[in-house]
Amino acid sequence: MSVFEGIIEFITSGNVFGIPTFVVMVFPLIAGLIVGFLTRKFLKIAIIAAVVILVAAYLGFFGLNLTTLKSLAEEFGPIAIQYGTLIIGILPLGIGFFVGVIIGFLVAK
Repeated sequence: MSVFEGIIEFITSGNVFGIPTFVVMVFPLIAGLIVGFLTRKFLKIAIIAAVVILVAAYLGFFGLNLTTLKSLAEEFGPIAIQYGTLIIGILPLGIGFFVGVIIGFLVAK
């Protein structure tokens, strides 16, 4: 039981760079809730847009080939991974962020 008492004491007492520890721990959770909620909302729109684009490509309104898609993935893929790593790396207590993303994703309708 002393481990839990130590954790509670750490959360309620002390500061991290002049900011209470509780605030430092809650901020990533709130950011994760927002990101998870927006991800679910944008995912619905992205799926609909992808279906419309695929139907338009199938009907011949514009050309969609795999070499173009592969070149775009090769060009922008590493940049997306780099920014994702940066966002995860700068957030203190990243587990709160991931918990917030999961909860935000599940709560969005």
